[in-house]
Amino acid sequence: MVPMSSYVPASDRYTSMPYRRVGRSGLKLPAISLGLWHNFGDDKPLETQRAILRRAFDRGVTHFDLANNYGPPAGSAEINFGRLLKEDFLPYRDELIISSKAGWDMWEGPYGFGGSRKYLMASLDQSLERMGLDYVDIFYHHRPDPDTPLEETMYALRDIVASGKALYVGISSYGPELTAEAAQFMAEEGCPLIINQPSYSIVNRWVEEPGEDGDSLLTAAADSGLGTIAFSPLAQGLLTDRYLGGVPADSRAAAAKSLSGDMLSEENLTMISRLNDIAQEREQSLAQMALAWVLREQGEYGVETVTSALIGASSVAQLDENLDTLDNLEFSTAELKAIDDVARDAGINIWADATASRRHAD
Repeated sequence: MVPMSSYVPASDRYTSMPYRRVGRSGLKLPAISLGLWHNFGDDKPLETQRAILRRAFDRGVTHFDLANNYGPPAGSAEINFGRLLKEDFLPYRDELIISSKAGWDMWEGPYGFGGSRKYLMASLDQSLERMGLDYVDIFYHHRPDPDTPLEETMYALRDIVASGKALYVGISSYGPELTAEAAQFMAEEGCPLIINQPSYSIVNRWVEEPGEDGDSLLTAAADSGLGTIAFSPLAQGLLTDRYLGGVPADSRAAAAKSLSGDMLSEENLTMISRLNDIAQEREQSLAQMALAWVLREQGEYGVETVTSALIGASSVAQLDENLDTLDNLEFSTAELKAIDDVARDAGINIWADATASRRHAD
C-alpha cells in the first residue's frame, strides 16, 4: 500500500507559465516541458527525481515526456516515473500531459525496433504497465522506419487512439516531406497527427532548412496542422556554461551520453564562448538564451511556430535556471543578427541518419 503523499502542489503554479496551442488541436503545452531522457534512470537517486518533478509541476510544467527506452537501463525511467506518479501526482493526473514513444531499439529480436504495428502496440502496452497508466496523453512514433510501409505505422497510431490508450499521436525526427505525407494520411483517416518532435537548437538548425519540396520542417509541420516541440534545445548540454572552461568529469561528454568529446572541438568551444558573451549582454545564462531563441517569435506562425522546448534537468537548481528563461523571450533584431553571425552547425545532430533513412512514404 502506498503511503499518503505529503506533496501539495503550489497554489500559484499556473500564474507564470505560458501555454501554447499545439498546432490546430485543442491541446496546449507549457512553453517549457520536462524530458526524462536522462536523469530519471536507475543511475540517479529517486529522491532527486522526485524533487525535480515536484518543482517542475509547482512552476507550471504540466508536460512530462518519456520513451520506452529511457533509462538506464531501458524502461527504468518509465518505472521510476510511474512510482513517483503513484506516490505524488496521481490526484493531479488530469492536470498532466504524459507522453511516451517507440521506434528505437527496445528489446531483442526482430520486433523490438522500427514502426511495425506489432512493435508499436506491444511497446505502448509495456510502457503503460511500467507507468501504471491506462493511457498516455501523447504517443509518438520515435523515428522514421525505412522498412515498414508508412501506412502501417499510421494505421497503428490511428488504432491506438481508437483503443483509448493514447489521446493524441505524433511523430519524431521525421523530415519535412515525410511529415507532410504522414499528416495528410492521418487527416484522411480522421485521426490527425498533432505534434512533431525534432532536435532543434541555435547550433542545429536543420528544421529551418528547405527540404526536397522546398519547405522546411517547421513550415511543413505548421502548414499540416502540427505543433513542434523541440528536443535538445541546449544541444545535448553544449549550449550551457558547463563547457566554457573545459570538460567536467561528471558531464555528458565525459560519460559519452549523447555528447561525444569530438563535438567539443576548439571551433565549437570558441563559438559557445562568443554566444555566452551575447547571453551575458542580455543578462541571461547561455542556456537561458538558447531556450529563449528556440521559443522566439518567428515566421508566419509567430510564437506558435515552436509550441514547447523540451529540457532535461539533473537538479532543482538547474531546472529553476532553465525555467527562469521565461522572464525574457524577446530578441532585438541586432541580437538575432549577432547570434547568426557567431553560430554555425556544431555537428551534434546524432539523429540525422534516422531522419534521412526515409524522406517519402514510398
